[in-house]
Amino acid sequence: MHTALEDQERILKELLKTGRKTQFGKDHGFNNINTYAEFSQAVPLRDYEAFKPYIELIKQGKHNILWKGVPIYFAKTSGTTSGTKYIPITKDSVDNHFDTARNAFFCYMTETGNYSCADGKMIFLSGSPELERVGGIPTGRLSGISNHLIPRYLRTNQLPSYETNCIEDWETKLEKIVDETIDQNMTVISGIPPWVQMYFDRLEQRSGKKIKELFPNFSVLVQGGVNFDPYKAKLFESIGQKIDTIETYPASEGFFAFQDSQKHEGLLLNTDFGIFFEFMPVQEIGKPDPKRLTLKDVKVGENYALIINSNAGLWGYNIGDTIKFVSLDPYRIIVTGRIKHYISAFGEHVIGEEVEYSLMKAAEKGGVKITEFTVAPMVEQGRGRSYHEWFVEFEDRPANLDEFTAEVDLNLRQKNIYYDDLIAGNILQTLKIRPVRKNGFIDYMKSVGKLGGQNKVPRLSNDRKIADELSKYVQEV
Repeated sequence: MHTALEDQERILKELLKTGRKTQFGKDHGFNNINTYAEFSQAVPLRDYEAFKPYIELIKQGKHNILWKGVPIYFAKTSGTTSGTKYIPITKDSVDNHFDTARNAFFCYMTETGNYSCADGKMIFLSGSPELERVGGIPTGRLSGISNHLIPRYLRTNQLPSYETNCIEDWETKLEKIVDETIDQNMTVISGIPPWVQMYFDRLEQRSGKKIKELFPNFSVLVQGGVNFDPYKAKLFESIGQKIDTIETYPASEGFFAFQDSQKHEGLLLNTDFGIFFEFMPVQEIGKPDPKRLTLKDVKVGENYALIINSNAGLWGYNIGDTIKFVSLDPYRIIVTGRIKHYISAFGEHVIGEEVEYSLMKAAEKGGVKITEFTVAPMVEQGRGRSYHEWFVEFEDRPANLDEFTAEVDLNLRQKNIYYDDLIAGNILQTLKIRPVRKNGFIDYMKSVGKLGGQNKVPRLSNDRKIADELSKYVQEV
């Protein structure tokens, strides 16, 4: 990846060359753009809502709108303000999704010498591969679409069966997955950590054995979608030992990065596969003319909103994630949160990375295992002081919850100076932890129709919608 900067320059030129023939390119004067400076002036940053008029034209059957021709798929995903989002996947962009996953495996096998992981059965806990048609275009969840892209030589190793994968109800599907895998030679298991944990729990309940006893050749856990740290201890306990993991960073909009080494922190940015990246410093979020950086301008340790321009026809597209570089040679990143998932009810602007660090540092110190958690502001009326309310499901509750809570609060104060100032100034009370009963988060996700698949609980909310619902599952201290 030593040619990353050159690759990015080449990709921008290639994108503009094709983009000039599109409706979007004509609307934004691509014929007069030859440099990045000209591009950033002509193409403002957008979220999905601003892209929606172009997507609607594609759904009406129009060609050459965002990219040449029409997309071969729409990846359907949920949006906070736009309702259902339809993200185009084109003939040119589809390789980004599958080939990047393949490269992650190749890097792992080359570094570790563990080629035998490809010899056994593999499972990817995913959404249904059944697709509908929107504007004549096959449409479904990205994980379901991905099932159609698996090459024939891997299909003999893939579980579960297509019929089982098509089951919509997660708990019914999970029972069938256990049926089909419990006596197989599983070597690779992949999915979002909380749903992998549910799969492991069912396997243990059914067999009375640890996962490594059931699957002695199981050697690689592929995971992504959420920070792995809060789930790691419990997953490895279920497995019975620590095993290798490969972290990935895929999204409907593209496969952005993957763990290329077991020895180094961070995920290798996918700089040579059809995506030109831009980075907006988080302090620029919300400004009318925010500063935009290219790869050559980024610094280690700074938080950036990730902006993409791709051969799926996404231009100046803000995907809503924040990332931080941990290395510039090669370019490796970690995901630090979601732009819309933060707490700043009082000016503290606490982000996901900070709450995860604060909780997991306290958990590690106290030997406590966390199943799931989320945080929301509690705004007290009248003379009472407001505070952050943490809903935490423990594997085993701390012996002294007050001491544990104080430790988490201290960690957060050390991590976020604005939060520390609000506590010191008696504007906020110290945080409060509400223990959630066992399987409370699962029951909550079920109640809102988001159990399983690619769904995940937001770490942070700036309102009380999730918190008020979770209050029903709090266990009295």
